Amino acid sequence: MNNPVGTTARLLGAGLRALLALTVICGVLYPLAVTGISQAAFPDKANGSEIRDGGGRVVGSSLIGQTYDLAKQDPNDPEEAAAPDLRWFQPRPSLGLGSNTVNRQYSLLVSGATNEAADNPDLVRRVTAAKAAVVGANSTAGFKVRPEDVPADAVTSSGSGLDPDISLAYAELQIHRVAERNHLDVLRVKHVLELNTALKALGTV
Repeated sequence: MNNPVGTTARLLGAGLRALLALTVICGVLYPLAVTGISQAAFPDKANGSEIRDGGGRVVGSSLIGQTYDLAKQDPNDPEEAAAPDLRWFQPRPSLGLGSNTVNRQYSLLVSGATNEAADNPDLVRRVTAAKAAVVGANSTAGFKVRPEDVPADAVTSSGSGLDPDISLAYAELQIHRVAERNHLDVLRVKHVLELNTALKALGTV
């Protein structure tokens, strides 16, 4: 007859050896290999697609959208809404699952969609207000925006709430306003937009 104590000891020993081996392989060797390969082959993507200023300081990520707002009149007032700085192209709305006080550029802490239905009263109210704001902000003396010309990404957030890309239609809608606010020629701004348009077949900027 087999010794129950000996059998149990052998099973425990085999289980511990398997645990140790898998821990070394999956918890040490594999992460080191993947990290090494990614750093060698895709260092920019592996480090978060960081964007740096002229001094080398990290100022953002190409994977995360940023707002461009005017400074608050009272920085200590949490109720004061920041007004957009209309000199710059504006991103799509930022709506997600949480907020924070660390990332001042984008108000999200947890990435995710609101999952609100198309007939949700809050969503309808936000979209209606956002559309009116887009029409008002981007209409200039020589260029009038019609409500029906406002694209969906101008008034709704992305599934993650962090998407840095906007549609070409939304970017083109902002050209006249950006040109006027910066005292630039419209064609010059349009040319800059064309130089910074990616995935042109999909129409994203």
